Amino acid sequence: MPNLANARQMLVAALWAGLWAGLFLTAIQRFQVLPLIQQAELYEVQATAIPSHTPAEHAVPHQAEETAWQPQEGWERTAYTAVANISLAVGFALLLAAAGNLRGGLGGWRKGLAWGLAGYVAFFVAPSLGLPPELPGTQAALLKDRQFWWVLTVADTALGLWLLAFAKTSTNKLFGLVLLVSSHLLGAPQPEFHDSAAPAELARRFIIATTIANALFWLVLGGLIGRFFAPHTDNKPV
Repeated sequence: MPNLANARQMLVAALWAGLWAGLFLTAIQRFQVLPLIQQAELYEVQATAIPSHTPAEHAVPHQAEETAWQPQEGWERTAYTAVANISLAVGFALLLAAAGNLRGGLGGWRKGLAWGLAGYVAFFVAPSLGLPPELPGTQAALLKDRQFWWVLTVADTALGLWLLAFAKTSTNKLFGLVLLVSSHLLGAPQPEFHDSAAPAELARRFIIATTIANALFWLVLGGLIGRFFAPHTDNKPV
C-alpha cells in the first residue's frame, strides 16, 4: 500500500532527523545557553535571601520554584534536556514532513532548509517578538495567557506564511499578511510589574544565545528531514 509505505517512511525520517537535531540542540545549549541559565539561577537564589522592595503581590514566586523537583546538575540535567529536545524535534520533524508532503515532497536537503527556516519563523521568531525567552527568576504574565497567545501566534504565522508562499490570488496573500501581524496587534500578555533577579545584560545575552541556538536547530532539522524523507508517492501540489 503506497500510502502506508509513505507514512512509515515519514515516521522513520522524522525519528532520525529528530534524534540528530535534538542531540545537536542539546550540545549547543550545553555550552552556549546552560551557563547563562545557571548564572541566572544563582541570582535567583541570592534574591530570596535579600529583602525586596517589590510589592508582595508582584513578587517572583521563588519559593514555589525551590520546592519543585529538578534534575541534578551534570549528566542528569543534560540527559533530561536531551530527551526533551529529541521528543520536540521528532514532533517538529513530523510537522515539516507532513506540510512538505502536501506540496509534493520536501525535495531534498536544500528545500528542507527553507522549510526549516519557515518553522523557525513560525515557532520561535514570531512568538519571541511578544514573549522573548526569559531567564529563571523573571516576572511573567499568567502561564495560561502566555500559552494561548503563543499557540495563536504560531498558528497565525504558519498559516500566513503558507498563504504568502502558495496562495494563487492576491486576496489570499493579503489575508496571509494580515495573519502575520494579527496576534502582534492584539498584543502579548504582560505582567503587571516587570521584575527580574538577573541583570539586564545577562537577559540580553540569553536572548541572543537562544535565538542563535534555535536558528541552527531549525536549519539542521529542516535539512535532515529533507534529506531523509523522499515520498514514495507522486503527490500533486495542492
